Amino acid sequence: MNDEPQLHTSIVSMISLAAGIAAKHPDMGLCQLERLRDMNVPEHQIQAVIEIARHIRDEASEKLDHAFDKKAGDVLPEPKPKNEPKNLLDISIESDADVCCTPTASGQSCC
Repeated sequence: MNDEPQLHTSIVSMISLAAGIAAKHPDMGLCQLERLRDMNVPEHQIQAVIEIARHIRDEASEKLDHAFDKKAGDVLPEPKPKNEPKNLLDISIESDADVCCTPTASGQSCC
């Protein structure tokens, strides 16, 4: 039998919610969201978990796209400039940078 203390159920739900969002799981973490609210976890903590998970998901996607584009080289046409304003939540990631992670739009650290 394992005598190690177990993680609190709210922590497990937060981890599961974040992992589901970051992994683009089809259930979207709605079950964990409901559990967290039923446990009276403060909404600002839940929102922080959601923001960090989305940021990590989006950052990973940007890095994958950047790596693909770099390997694809001349195969891809030059992107056309967009006339629409840039979304403030867009993330610009340099794949070659030695940065562990970047903060979320609201300044939340994901490291």
